[in-house]
Amino acid sequence: MKVEEVRKRYIDFFVKRGHVHIPSASIVPENDPTTLFTSSGMQPLVPYFMGLSHPEGKRLVNSQISFRTEDIEEIGDNRHTTFFEMLGNWSFGDYFKKEQLPWLFEFLTSHHEGLGLDSRKLFVTTFSGDEESGMGKDTESVGIWKSVNIADDHIFSYGARKNWWSRAGVPNKMPAGEIGGPDSEVFYDFGTPHDVKFGEKCHPNCDCGRFIEIGNSVFMQFIKQQDGSFKELPKKNVDFGGGLERLAAATRNNPDVFLIDVFDAARVILEKRSGKSYGSNTHVTHSFRIILDHIRAAAFLIASGIRPSNTEQGYVLRRLIRRSIREISKLDIQGAVLADIAEEFGAAYADAYPFVSKAVKVIRETLEKEERQFKKTLEHGLHELEKMGNHVDAFTLFTTYGFPVELTTEIAAERGVSVDLNAVQEQMEKHRALSRTGAAEKFAGGLADHAEETVRYHTAHHLLLRALQVVLGPGVHQRGSNITNERLRIDFSYGEKMTSEQKTEVERIVNEKIIEALPIIHIVMKKGEAEKLGAEREFGANYPEQVSVYSVGPKNATETDPRFSEAFSIEFCGGPHVRNTAELGTNGARFHILKEEASSSGVRRIKAVLE
Repeated sequence: MKVEEVRKRYIDFFVKRGHVHIPSASIVPENDPTTLFTSSGMQPLVPYFMGLSHPEGKRLVNSQISFRTEDIEEIGDNRHTTFFEMLGNWSFGDYFKKEQLPWLFEFLTSHHEGLGLDSRKLFVTTFSGDEESGMGKDTESVGIWKSVNIADDHIFSYGARKNWWSRAGVPNKMPAGEIGGPDSEVFYDFGTPHDVKFGEKCHPNCDCGRFIEIGNSVFMQFIKQQDGSFKELPKKNVDFGGGLERLAAATRNNPDVFLIDVFDAARVILEKRSGKSYGSNTHVTHSFRIILDHIRAAAFLIASGIRPSNTEQGYVLRRLIRRSIREISKLDIQGAVLADIAEEFGAAYADAYPFVSKAVKVIRETLEKEERQFKKTLEHGLHELEKMGNHVDAFTLFTTYGFPVELTTEIAAERGVSVDLNAVQEQMEKHRALSRTGAAEKFAGGLADHAEETVRYHTAHHLLLRALQVVLGPGVHQRGSNITNERLRIDFSYGEKMTSEQKTEVERIVNEKIIEALPIIHIVMKKGEAEKLGAEREFGANYPEQVSVYSVGPKNATETDPRFSEAFSIEFCGGPHVRNTAELGTNGARFHILKEEASSSGVRRIKAVLE
């Protein structure tokens, strides 16, 4: 099946079973300092698992565009990608295991409504229990899988490291008040020969590539008590996530996700420009996969407002592009080609995500500019390499100057100087381990920090955006944000450096609204109504039919009489916020702009504090 058909069948299947289809959230989270990117379908929904009522109800379904930074350098096998779509269905205190697992089995195997996969190729895993915490085996899921005719020898059980979910990890690491529970994964058996270097016997969690995970049902069933014990939640939640690309590959019974239809046109361009065929040898195939993965991801990131830089999301984008350029050189492709490849991805996703094809001009300009700049980076790296003489530090050249390790090795070999690749590999592994640790801490389940100070800064962020529009003009819109309990940061569309007078006026307006003690009003309404009100919306985001809106002021506004026409600010926003702007002036605090600078072309950045 084509990707579009798999996506449609999944959404239609669950809509028919009472779920509301919600659009994909932006790949760049709004007002969430805990993570750089949206990395799963459940990430934007964490507050609803914690008890907040979703405006669309208790049953939801969607396909979420996602990006994961872990192991970027290891992309090149047949199944891992940095960018992907995550199919998801959720129950917030509604149905549970006895509905979820049979529905999933039906979707995977039904020829009429689902994917028509051979049930004999499906293997499942469940939670075997955890002795340290005293959590028992998930026998219920095992029984349900048996009831839908999954054979006993296709059901495997693993411990908490494999089949338990909580934001903190295994049960013993969960703090009091944390929710979590067992999960049940589904694997597709592609029947490829087992590689004994991964173990004597093959099994679903083996890394040899025979089994590929295509879905995971998480059952948020327990809450940890102060004494360390676990209590069942009165309202249990279901969170399913399934990789769209992998599911499409399963319908083809081919484990190579880079052979599904969304990669076809881009792959053809690479074959024509390189004169080499995908699959002709391992080195060519490896380069093709890195380029296809990285440029698809880059196209979505650029279309979402990210530009190459040396920090945060922009740094990740730059790494993707530069690694692609290096692989292009290995294929002996002359001239620029990345923009042509990206354009094909815009076309491949034109129906599902039209914002990518609409951004084709800026995508092309960004990729071509970065391609030119990387040549200068290579020149700089070569200069540093020359200075090192016979003591070549490949790790520093890579991490500091972006100079590829393999290129360092080739040039040193020409001089008769060897590079200790084992030592470099050890350094790289330590570097990756630190990166993974940082990413895990940064994600922390995707839940934004709702501490009191962070909430105050979130409300100040709304005041600042509106003040910028008052001072600089209505063309100013948010292009990114980062809010912590110490400061706020906003990226906004504006092509010139702000003057001192403009910054002073913006500060004056924000502080004026704090002194006026304006109420913050929260209303859930139809998207069309919010649009008619002129509510500010997140750049590149799609919204469901029912949306959450926050307005600031006027003085006499209430939730029953919001008086939107007189409001100072009104935005699409999931919250949370303070109840009144006066709370921003606690202990005499005032709003101050610390810094105003360029973020990228046509985008400025402000960092500000309340003190």
